[in-house]
Amino acid sequence: MSPTFRSLHNHNYRLYATGGVVSNTGTWMQRVAQDWLVVVLAVNDGTALGITTGLQFLPALLLSPYAGLVADRFPKQRLLQVTQTVMALTALLLGTLAVTGTVQVWHVYVLAFVFGVGSAFDAPARQSFVSEMVDAEDLSNAVGLNSASFNAARVAGPAIAGLLIGAFGGGAEAAGWVILLNGLSYAAVVFALRRMVVADLNTTPREERHKGMIGDAVRYLRGRPDLMLILSIVFFAGTFGLNFQMTSALMATQVFHKGATEYGLLGSAMAVGSLSGALLAARRTRIRLRLVAGAALLFGTVEILAGLVPSYLTFVLVVPLLGFTALTMITAANTTMQLATAPQLRGRVMALYLMVFMGGTPLGSPFIGWIGEQFGARWTLIGGGGLTIIGVLTSIAVFTRGRGMLGRRVAVVRAPLEHPLDSRA
Repeated sequence: MSPTFRSLHNHNYRLYATGGVVSNTGTWMQRVAQDWLVVVLAVNDGTALGITTGLQFLPALLLSPYAGLVADRFPKQRLLQVTQTVMALTALLLGTLAVTGTVQVWHVYVLAFVFGVGSAFDAPARQSFVSEMVDAEDLSNAVGLNSASFNAARVAGPAIAGLLIGAFGGGAEAAGWVILLNGLSYAAVVFALRRMVVADLNTTPREERHKGMIGDAVRYLRGRPDLMLILSIVFFAGTFGLNFQMTSALMATQVFHKGATEYGLLGSAMAVGSLSGALLAARRTRIRLRLVAGAALLFGTVEILAGLVPSYLTFVLVVPLLGFTALTMITAANTTMQLATAPQLRGRVMALYLMVFMGGTPLGSPFIGWIGEQFGARWTLIGGGGLTIIGVLTSIAVFTRGRGMLGRRVAVVRAPLEHPLDSRA
């Protein structure tokens, strides 16, 4: 089997990846449809779009530590079935409201938040579950293939959503039908989870409940400057740079004066680069911290360039590079956090990682949306890229002082620690 796809020899992972393609396609369709629904209801209000995105990611900021604790204490296979069902029901309700013509902006706000709650509990379980399906030597490949699967769906999802919304009239009802399709797509993941061979899972012994379990993970991270550097980099990139849902919608409608189909194609163009970055990451066997930092700096630079291009065509040509650099950074950061973390802390550490990575969005999205309202849509990209670069350079200065860690190969932590506060990798 090709080194790029070597994790697919594993039956459980193959099931999981197949279900993920279907569900991820539906998820990207909903992201486009939900943003378009807000644009239609709020008449191109960038602040309303930013609020919607912020509310969807706010639970990651509020609940991720507890979600990670749940992921470490309960069987991840069962937990994922519950979270996937919650997100499916939320999507079906929002789609029904839109199709019946009763949806209002506040409905989208509330259901985006509820969807975010399900996603907050789903994410750390899903991230750490990968290490239970594959062996340590295949983990980097599996994380890369997860990103490739996600971005293969990202290529198809926005394009399908844009075409369907345009075909059904471009209004709120059309967006509702797309959201309903996403609600149905979660059945693929639930089916895959139920068909797995439990005996083949490398299940980590569940942590017994004791006081200060979340604090254990925090103290573990504080003793690891290498992991703290990654957390700081993804915070700045996630807060200010990775607001593609909002920035693409504003650029398409306000700068280039395009409709739903062209907006959907922007997402697909970006995903072409993202898919390339994810497949390249799947082939990589060695990861160093400088890859995370270098990709983040390049991402910020390309984002500034995207905000300066003169036409829709040149924007379409630049966004694949934006997707490539973003996915290179995200995949390298995700893989490093999983490989370098003790197994019994992995759920909580990944939850804190996701809290930092996604939790900044409720702060960054409204702020970037406000910048767009005040200075024009182009500045959502120029400002976001500039703030990302400043944040990454500051992080490197703070966490690498005299340590020379950027050039080191990531050390894999295979066995549980004798005590969770032992931070030696």
